[in-house]
Amino acid sequence: MRLKNVLCFICLCLGFAFTGFSQENDKVLFTVGDTPAYASEFVRVYNKNLNLVQDESQKNIDEYLKLFIQYKLKLAEARKLKLHEEADYIKELDGYKKQLAKNYIFDTEVTEELVNEAYYRLNNEVEARHVLIMLDASATPQDTLAAYTKLLKIRDDIKTTGFNAVKEEVHNGKTVFAEDLGYFTALKMVYDFENVAYNTPVGEVSMPFKTRFGYHVVNVLDKRKTKGEITVGHIMIKNDESKVNDIYKRIQQGEAFESLAKQFSEDPSSSESGGKLKPFSSGALSSPEFEEAAFNLKAIGEISAPVKSEYGWHIIKLYEKKGTAPLKDLKNELINKIKRDSRAQLINTSRLESLKARYTINEEMVNLSYFESLITPEYQKRKWDLPSDFKAEDAFLRIEDRQFTNSDFGTFLVGYQYRNLAVKERSNLVEQAYKTFLELELFKFQEDNLSNENREYANIIEEYRDGILLFNLMQTEIWNAAKNDSIGLKNYYNTHKKNYVTHKTVDAIVASSAEKRTIKNVAKLLKKDTPVATIKKELNSENTIAVSFTTGTLESNHQSLPKQLKLTEGVSKVYKHNDAFVVVKINNIFEAKEKSFENSKGQVISDYQAQKEKEWLENLANTYTIKVNDDVLKEVKTTLKSVNN
Repeated sequence: MRLKNVLCFICLCLGFAFTGFSQENDKVLFTVGDTPAYASEFVRVYNKNLNLVQDESQKNIDEYLKLFIQYKLKLAEARKLKLHEEADYIKELDGYKKQLAKNYIFDTEVTEELVNEAYYRLNNEVEARHVLIMLDASATPQDTLAAYTKLLKIRDDIKTTGFNAVKEEVHNGKTVFAEDLGYFTALKMVYDFENVAYNTPVGEVSMPFKTRFGYHVVNVLDKRKTKGEITVGHIMIKNDESKVNDIYKRIQQGEAFESLAKQFSEDPSSSESGGKLKPFSSGALSSPEFEEAAFNLKAIGEISAPVKSEYGWHIIKLYEKKGTAPLKDLKNELINKIKRDSRAQLINTSRLESLKARYTINEEMVNLSYFESLITPEYQKRKWDLPSDFKAEDAFLRIEDRQFTNSDFGTFLVGYQYRNLAVKERSNLVEQAYKTFLELELFKFQEDNLSNENREYANIIEEYRDGILLFNLMQTEIWNAAKNDSIGLKNYYNTHKKNYVTHKTVDAIVASSAEKRTIKNVAKLLKKDTPVATIKKELNSENTIAVSFTTGTLESNHQSLPKQLKLTEGVSKVYKHNDAFVVVKINNIFEAKEKSFENSKGQVISDYQAQKEKEWLENLANTYTIKVNDDVLKEVKTTLKSVNN
């Protein structure tokens, strides 16, 4: 959560940026005290932030320069307070560097191949079932052969007697599993399993193959194009089946779905937009009933009958059906998923070979036989340690200018015994440990030198470094200070009470109909104090819903109330609202009133923080000397205008 907050804070301050000003134009734009701020950085940040800001004033170069100066003022104060020397700051920055580095150290060529393969498979589903004999990674050759042989027989049995018969015979839910997997696409199964499933013809049973879970055979039943992505709208009524059926009848009578969604849908995230939802693909929702009903709609504009889900009742309308999003739109998402998938091992292997070719590795001093001589049977029991006469300081390995000693590998070897080791022979064990050690140290060396090898990475780290400082500074100087200043908060509240008020509310009956003459009739009946139930009985029938009602205590901005409604007791005039005709009977009006301090505390804290920040910034501007180089600013403006026009 902390990382997310810091990233959001940086984006709000300035936004990430990587487009550049050439080095020869890297002139000082202004100084804060003795610290320079360069034109290249300002141009870089401005260009990126140009597409992020909603406030048009921030696109003005002079206005943005003010924000940038404020940014540098805060950084100067953070360094003055030595926040960059705090242990928590250093630890957080190191953690972020490691996380970010993952985006810059993968093998591009191999990753590209895996992305293309995954994208093809996302467009093509496989329906399959499998039999798995679970097997530990350290299983003996005899156990492995027994599992393989058993699966060969199971494979033959599936072909002759069928999967269900085999399932009944072999499945025990502990060591042997026979399961129907349904349809799946890329990145839903471990990569080895996915590969076999996609490469086995429909109707065939694969040869036995290994994954980290054990040995499998896969029976492929079908392959088809995926369902793609759809856009639908819905009207949701939580717990009233009668009400949703009335609304559905009104749709069948010809009333607009969107109008009824605005009036009645109890999904606040979509009702204002006429019920329309964001596009989604198969398996993306947590409601299978809703998803099945949505994908069963065939024609654009088709509307479902009421559908029950765990969230309530839905009427669903289809707006758009399309295939999987283009590869260019999914590429970054696929790369991130592949890095977390078993495919990542292919990328790591390729990356390792690339680094071995890139860096100078001196292995002449590596003496694995020495370490083999130190290994005792205690190693397999996880009780081994380095002997007292261990030659810790002897040179062991060099990568570029980084020297490793026996102590480095010896310490690693001690920790390595706690892994789930598949090999037991001393020579193989030490050799396997060394390969892992070399791989990890090569990867670490690349990460440590990434700022020198990749300018984009270096820019992001620089901005995140500043972002953490600003976040910590604001938390200390403004946010926590304001939140904990109980006297200041109450004084601020007492001075600004008029800003903290409730909405005016009404106890009302709201009638809605597609027909103006119907609603006029309802208005007459309401003036006679006719009960709602009686009006419904008189105007609606089993097959026709002429009028619907919303009743109770409603805020003045409630979706069912016309914006131009005059809040006076009695029956209103007829209004055109949300593509329908509406009349409102107001029984009681409850005036807006000031909120108590406790009920408005969250907003008071936010407003008080904003005031304290404004005063604090004014004080910083008076503390530090700020000098703007007007000639460089003029060059910057010329550059930005030529780029953005």
